[in-house]
Amino acid sequence: MSKPVVAIVGRPNVGKSTLFNALAGEMISIVKDTPGVTRDRIYADVTWLDKEFTMIDTGGIEPDSKDVILSQMREQAQIAIETADVIIFLTDVRQGLVDADSKVADMLRRSGKPVVLVVNKVDNFDKYMPDVYEFYNLGIGDPVPVSASSRLGLGDMLETVVAHFPEGTGEQEEDDRPRIAIVGKPNVGKSSIVNRLLGENRVIVSDIAGTTRDAIDTAVVHNGKEYVFIDTAGLRRKNRIKEELERYSIIRTVTAVERADVVLMVIDATEGVTEQDAKIAGIAHERGKGVIIVVNKWDAIEKNDRTMREYESDIRNVLSYMPYAEIMYVSALTGQRLTKLYDMIDMVIENQTLRVATGVLNEIMTEAVALQQPPSDKGKRLKLYYITQVSVKPPTFVIFVNDKELMHFSYTRYLENKIREAFGFRGTSLKFFIRERKEKDQ
Repeated sequence: MSKPVVAIVGRPNVGKSTLFNALAGEMISIVKDTPGVTRDRIYADVTWLDKEFTMIDTGGIEPDSKDVILSQMREQAQIAIETADVIIFLTDVRQGLVDADSKVADMLRRSGKPVVLVVNKVDNFDKYMPDVYEFYNLGIGDPVPVSASSRLGLGDMLETVVAHFPEGTGEQEEDDRPRIAIVGKPNVGKSSIVNRLLGENRVIVSDIAGTTRDAIDTAVVHNGKEYVFIDTAGLRRKNRIKEELERYSIIRTVTAVERADVVLMVIDATEGVTEQDAKIAGIAHERGKGVIIVVNKWDAIEKNDRTMREYESDIRNVLSYMPYAEIMYVSALTGQRLTKLYDMIDMVIENQTLRVATGVLNEIMTEAVALQQPPSDKGKRLKLYYITQVSVKPPTFVIFVNDKELMHFSYTRYLENKIREAFGFRGTSLKFFIRERKEKDQ
């Protein structure tokens, strides 16, 4: 089962990014004193005790006026309500309880989603506790006092958060149907592809970018086999600055990719591959999912004998970090090649779950080392002792060496290429962990 999603909601300057960074354990969001500067990474994987979850910093409130703050907070809360399993509603003990807090609290309460009310900037519990009690007036449960900057009270907060996780979180789902997330920028034809595969208009499609309101799960049966498609897009936005739309699309993408086995990364053939495509594809790559790049609207391209080769070269260039991704050229409008997607999805899932025997892996490694000597530094040469596959989805390998400092990235990639030459692993990333083992351990 996918990891639960926890979203942080709150007014400007209550410390959302500071809390996000404290939990993520690294400075991911930009933190400044100017309200509304959260611009950077907006999601992170967090582990607390034995629980793992994906955390989203909804951020993005631009305080032009009181009305704008409130309307944006409502939008932000709506995003959290739609995508999160648990919502952290962050308030500020120094600013006290304000009208916007009450209005957003009403929305969160009506959503029926679990909400953990957190009061930040409580650097001194004795001094500020009387002020914390004021937040009981929101009527959404006991306020949890914390100081994100001093990292006080975070354990109690997390205990409350994980208590709300759905039963059986993190355990393997019984449902073994392949799950396919369809991701990409707004208006590249994601919904049209699902409609074509379904043979009916189950997902709303219009020419306005970002008209798919939710991530929608749709079961499709093809040749007697059932697949679940997760369609994602940004929220509907009127007069919304592009950056915000992009931010919300990315939140959607993270939560959908998290639940998928294979990601169909849809690109508009008439636009070519863009920087935003690279960002979205990167989410699937980081999470080790199977990836198929689906170039839609291929019927709208004038072609000659070099078109496809040049197009592929562009894609490989922009998405150079994922050379393993499969590419397919389709048209949702005409249905061209769409049914072949199923064969490719099956192949990628097979590769994602492929296990290679340890003996065979070590033969490949021995041969690779004989063909290209491992690197050395200051007279010390890298020795590779042993390789074994430890998990699937994505296939993950551990290599035991004498000194991991000597294991250059380029040599790991060389070994990866040798393993791919032997077994293909098309459509899936491979992960490698390097472990040190001293000579005497042999």
